Order: sequence, then C-alpha cells, then structure tokens
Amino acid sequence: MTPMFQLPPATAINKPLFKKAVFEKFNLKATERDRFDTDISRMALVARVSSATVPALTKGKEIEGFYVLQVALKRKDYDTKNILMLQKLIPQKMVFAMQYEEQTQFCIFHTRLQQSEWMPTSEAAIPLQGLTLDDVWNNIVAFIGGLDTQAEESIEEQIIHREQQKKLLRQIESLEKQCRTERQTRRKYELHQQIVKLKEQL
Repeated sequence: MTPMFQLPPATAINKPLFKKAVFEKFNLKATERDRFDTDISRMALVARVSSATVPALTKGKEIEGFYVLQVALKRKDYDTKNILMLQKLIPQKMVFAMQYEEQTQFCIFHTRLQQSEWMPTSEAAIPLQGLTLDDVWNNIVAFIGGLDTQAEESIEEQIIHREQQKKLLRQIESLEKQCRTERQTRRKYELHQQIVKLKEQL
C-alpha cells in the first residue's frame, strides 16, 4: 500500500514516473543516467495538494498546488544531484518522499534543497498548516528544513543565513587544519588571526 503521509484521501493519485521516460524526455547524458540508476529504483506521484483536493485551502499568490513524489531508493546515502535534477526537469512544486527500506526522508527545494531527518515511514507525515497554499508551503519548508516560522527573519533569509554559517564553519575547519600542520610561527599566527575573524562573524 502506498504511504499517504497522513494527507487527506482526496489528494491521492497514483501516477508512476518511469525512469526510461525521464531519460528519453529530457535526453539525459550517460553519466546522468548512471548516477540516477545507481540511486533510484522507482518513482510515483502519490498526491496532489490543491484547493480542489483540499477545499479548506485557498490558492496562494505564488502556490496553487504541489505534488508529492515518492522515490524508492536503492541506497540510503543517495546523491542529492538526482533530486536537484528532477526538480529542474519537472516544473512543478514538489515534496520528495525519499524511501529506503522502512524509512523516509522528506526533501523540498526552496531557495536551497532542504532535507528532513530520516524517520520510520509509518510515522512520516506532511503537515498541512495554514489557510492558503502559500502558508502551507512555507510551513512544510520550515518543517522539513528545521526552520522557525515565528522568527523575525523570513524562511528565505533563514535558509541563506544558515548556508552562510555552514560556509564559515567549513572555512574555519580548513584553516584550523592548516594551523595544526603549519611549522612557521609567523604563518601560524596569521592563520590563527583569520580563524578569530571568521569566528567573530559567526
């Protein structure tokens, strides 16, 4: 039985998305096909959330509806490039339900790719919180990305800010590694000063 992620029954659809059709329609390169095939077993559109399928929701200014794409994985440690490629190829708002054995991870693209923690598929739920589809979408992005809808910063600002924080942490880690192996005292001091400045930005 296809998981419905606790969505209303009226949203249910069952439309397989065949890999061969994706390959042919979008004329993928051999390397892209191989990468895709290494990770993904099969795909199906399992739900469509809109004001037609959930009458309590009204169309948003930006979002009129979205699909849930179930992706059965061959391995848990999949390449996110495959999700980004699907998002680019299919011009629809989409929630990806990545499934490996009895576990599910939700992904959604909003400014950047957001990924939830892995959870038991039996407990995996997509929340429909809000009166408009714009509100619902933003709340789903926040839920999947671990963001705060009540914060002063917008969802987009939080995503960009977190991306900058990650970048700074990577730079600090790299400089600390250099600092540990550097033998020249002067150069070691310069590296340390760079690390201090970056930590102040955090």
